[in-house]
Amino acid sequence: MKVFISRFRSLFLVLLAILFAATGITGCSSGGGSSDLAKTDSGEIAISLTDAMGDFGSYTVDILSVDLTMANGTQVSTLPITTRIDFAQYTEMTEFLTAAQVPFGSYTAASLTLDYQNADIQVEDENGQYFKITEIQDASGNPVTTLTITVNLENRNHLTIAPGILSHLALDFDLKASNHIDFSDPANPVLTVDPFLVADVDRTNGNKIHKVRGLLEEVDVDAGTFSVILRPFSCALSDNHTQYGIRSVLTDSETVFNINQESFQGEEGLQALAELDALTPVVALGDLEYDPLVFLAREVYAGSSVPGASLDAVNGYVVKRSGDVLTIKGASLRRKGTDRVFHEAITVQISESTIVTREFSADAWNKDDVSIGQHVMVMGTFSLTDESSLELDATEGYLKMLMTCVRGSVISKDTTNPVSQLVMNLQTISHFRTSEFDFSGTGIDEANDADPTNYEIFTGNMDLSTILPGTPVILKGFMEPFGAAPPDFSAHILMDVCDIESFLKINWNPPTAEPFETISSTGLVLNPDGVGNVHHLVRWAVATDLLDLSIPPVLSPDDTGEGAFSIRQNKTVERFTIFEDFTARLEELLDGGEKVRQIHSVGLFNDQTSVLTASLIQVDLQ
Repeated sequence: MKVFISRFRSLFLVLLAILFAATGITGCSSGGGSSDLAKTDSGEIAISLTDAMGDFGSYTVDILSVDLTMANGTQVSTLPITTRIDFAQYTEMTEFLTAAQVPFGSYTAASLTLDYQNADIQVEDENGQYFKITEIQDASGNPVTTLTITVNLENRNHLTIAPGILSHLALDFDLKASNHIDFSDPANPVLTVDPFLVADVDRTNGNKIHKVRGLLEEVDVDAGTFSVILRPFSCALSDNHTQYGIRSVLTDSETVFNINQESFQGEEGLQALAELDALTPVVALGDLEYDPLVFLAREVYAGSSVPGASLDAVNGYVVKRSGDVLTIKGASLRRKGTDRVFHEAITVQISESTIVTREFSADAWNKDDVSIGQHVMVMGTFSLTDESSLELDATEGYLKMLMTCVRGSVISKDTTNPVSQLVMNLQTISHFRTSEFDFSGTGIDEANDADPTNYEIFTGNMDLSTILPGTPVILKGFMEPFGAAPPDFSAHILMDVCDIESFLKINWNPPTAEPFETISSTGLVLNPDGVGNVHHLVRWAVATDLLDLSIPPVLSPDDTGEGAFSIRQNKTVERFTIFEDFTARLEELLDGGEKVRQIHSVGLFNDQTSVLTASLIQVDLQ
């Protein structure tokens, strides 16, 4: 993946992280750990669970457990409590969940158990309307209550816990790849869940925005650190127990602080943090850095600047603006002292008195900087006439402009243009279609209002030498001030998605005895005949229809011929590390009359040759 950056460091945004540090925990609610481990017998591991974009307004489920399996078969339960999370709200964030110790040794598998019995899943249809899913089934059509997803940790994902070494394990949970929505009955969509995980040990391919949320424990100004009693996701900030553990946060001279609506930077901010009472709500955003593994904060919020601490809060995207009235779509609401809930849209009132800040910036901003498409977090007071017409009064509140993700393909570039170096065909803002947004008023006049078919991008001093017309790109940055376009968007990060790791999924309905045009020790050429409704390659929410390729897609191993390959039949899974062994067994089963229902694969895709160099392939038989 080619990444071009101006103004600050690269940010690869993901969903959820679970950190096991050297502090030991007990449950936040009732329940206990799997064992009491002496420190001499245990080590440290950081585990992250990530997600790609999906068309879900809410995907709220309970995580019942995150378990690791040792080589001798022993299971270690690392999350002995139920933790509720809205996966859809963490597509651009990684959050530390807990801290614990695990025994020394070699680990061969990890599993995640999800409980759907009290799920709140809201899905958007083709008209932009949200529906709550009430019917959830597994791949066999059975009603879903709980699901356990297991992933192999052998070979290149080999995980060893040793004294003095903090390892990192990333678990990728892709909402789009793991879920299929049937809108045959538009008013009652059916969700089929076939969860899929990818594991990666000690992944260092780029920085990831991480989040620590909880209560302030102590501050060490001389060391440049502070510690947080973790309260992840929707846990009540009023709970002062330490069951989730304590996480240390490192700061430096560039760390931006916002404490009780007042801005600081560097040591001045840490001094201000030290003056707060213990158990004050705090949130830190930053990077997980390696060698050694530390969390370095780029931005810290404390006191009344933390959503839900003393004010109601809304997180979503501005789809319309009329004067100082904003319409926020895909709103995540956090009422003071309560859990986060999903709401399709909400009206927000701002004013000259609204305090406006921007993520990763200590500069001065105001209400006129908030434009259409901008991702915002707004705090104020809810007024409620009825459940369908919530409003947030932020006239004396606080608004933070968050990094916003836009996707599309390049139409043209002109590096000599001082205003707009790129023009693109804008496909989505976050996961929302451009038709959801009313761009009226974004331009200096009506003729210059933002046009998604000719969206103008300021890229500053980025190197655009490899960006050509037609290139699919993802940009992260901020909308230009309302009424000031062109340009329409100021990019801080630009990514050419051609080199992003791809997720391929294809199914056949009914299952087929001929899923491949050819099968050999060097590659599997997919046969698209009789495919079902899933036949796509996804690169960070940029989808390619496999039926549109001029060359049939090929699944091949890398030069070593090694990877994580598996064949799943009912509840039995055969795993292979050598591609040749995998294809030989697969051919044997097909010759014996077995049929293929679907295939998942992960790897790098070559658009010219249609070859996916796969690090992982899973074939599901009927």
